[in-house]
Amino acid sequence: MLKKFFVILLVVLLLASILASVGFGQEKGKQQQDDRVRTVTIPISILTKREQKENRAEEFVQAGDLKITENGDDQVILSIRSVTNTPLALAVLIQEDLSSDTNLKLDEIRKFIRGLPRGSRVMVAYLRAGTIQVRQKFTEDLEKAAKSLRILAGEGAAPGNPYQGVEEALKRFDALPAGRRAILLVSDGLDTSRGIESSSPAQSLDLDRAILRAQRKSVAVYSFYSPASQTAGGNSILVLNGQGSLERLSDETGGRAFFQGSIAPISFEPFFDDLNLALNRQFALTYLSTHLKKGYHKIKVSSTNPDVKIEHPRGYYYR
Repeated sequence: MLKKFFVILLVVLLLASILASVGFGQEKGKQQQDDRVRTVTIPISILTKREQKENRAEEFVQAGDLKITENGDDQVILSIRSVTNTPLALAVLIQEDLSSDTNLKLDEIRKFIRGLPRGSRVMVAYLRAGTIQVRQKFTEDLEKAAKSLRILAGEGAAPGNPYQGVEEALKRFDALPAGRRAILLVSDGLDTSRGIESSSPAQSLDLDRAILRAQRKSVAVYSFYSPASQTAGGNSILVLNGQGSLERLSDETGGRAFFQGSIAPISFEPFFDDLNLALNRQFALTYLSTHLKKGYHKIKVSSTNPDVKIEHPRGYYYR
């Protein structure tokens, strides 16, 4: 009887040992698998070609099956959160030394802010001397944010370049939950802090840093071109450098740049029509990245529907 008891006890101990080793192996394997991936969230806008051409939202968009690649490798999409369940966090940044014509468009900016969906968070700040003056911290009180806009200081503000201010504003998103994030930048786009010769889109170091930080924080930058007092005369080289810099900033972060030729726009209303369409079609896409190395990772989002155009960041920097 005693011998039989010891046999049963031995069998129980062996089974316990086997189950423990299997469980440990599964947990270890799961941990190793989790260590090989990480989650990434990016802003994307899904629009049809007809919407873009006619500047009119369609009642229904057949997005088709979405596919995302990172560095050319297919990645697994976890979720796509829409406007209805992901409130927008928007920072409105206005360059302080823009020409006085910009003051005539402040009511158009106020109207845009008041028309944002309920639950949106808005910050209002002015770019001045390489930094920002925050007039209104992120708030869901859209009326309060709209009323915080004021007349521009003018030429004496001497901002140096707008991209240092953009970098600083991007830090303000850290306290907000992940989701749909955007910046509306009203600027001439010129970085002359290191001389006019370094104001081209390929030469501005601060522009590079602003792009990388925006990509890292999943913030799409939408930019409205408006000349500053010093460039209001229409220097063609400065205008092209400024517009080209804004276009690069917006294109590489998943936003869009808006111009009206090389002159100051008569009104921002056409810009806001396009911007509202893009924001209404904006989503927060979260996927599993299989790339753990530090450095720049290139992104491409596509759809099986050939009539759909997807605006998204060109990549991001992982550190």
